[in-house]
Amino acid sequence: MIVKIRKWQLSDAADLAAALSNRKIQNNLRDGLPYPYTEQDGKEYISAMLSSDENETFAFAITVDNKVIGSIGAFRQGNIHKQTCELGYYIAEEYWGKGIMTEAVKQICEYVFNKSNIIRIYAEPFAYNTASCRVLEKAGFQYEGTLRSNAVKNGKVVDMKMYSYLKTEA
Repeated sequence: MIVKIRKWQLSDAADLAAALSNRKIQNNLRDGLPYPYTEQDGKEYISAMLSSDENETFAFAITVDNKVIGSIGAFRQGNIHKQTCELGYYIAEEYWGKGIMTEAVKQICEYVFNKSNIIRIYAEPFAYNTASCRVLEKAGFQYEGTLRSNAVKNGKVVDMKMYSYLKTEA
């Protein structure tokens, strides 16, 4: 099984829609994604990622043996945080628990640190998403603390955890 991240292609829209039309996945992501997630939604997202500034948005498809199974992105922050990126990711449910996401996180961190002036990459998974927290820990991220009552997801106030990975640790 070969895990790689690569630039998006418009032809990936159907695979993206298949992965993201899953409530279990969407329950662990920020709000605003349509459900069901259609191929057209995928094309719009991919077009936006392809037209974004490559020094601000580092967006990739996650592939296993050349099949798109998910998405990973690091997004540069602004103002005093301009050398910091927020990390977001997901993969299709049938690929959970196989070490794929950990490998994808390692690959994007290496890419961002080598291709930009970013010094810190952080992620804020929901505290209840223990699998995502494990991914980050296995990829070398440090747990910095719990952000109490930091979000409202599906009508519930939830905590989030803060993880970071520094260029000096890479």
